[in-house]
Amino acid sequence: MDIKINETLDCKGLSCPMPMMKLAKAMKGMKSEEVLEMIGTDPGTKSDLPRWCGKTGNTLLDESELAGGVFRFLIKKK
Repeated sequence: MDIKINETLDCKGLSCPMPMMKLAKAMKGMKSEEVLEMIGTDPGTKSDLPRWCGKTGNTLLDESELAGGVFRFLIKKK
């Protein structure tokens, strides 16, 4: 998958609700169709982020687990 990432948000070491709060703030500053890469270690984000996308109309393009319990999400702004 070849996706242009416009911004990266590092949320490693943060616990709920901080990753989602930082994500919401970062997305407000982005333009429609831009893609945000979010990196984090809170396993709760794996269930919180898809629900947040459903509520806000943004699109979760990809979700993966990297080495060391780090999660990576690609979110496209509506």
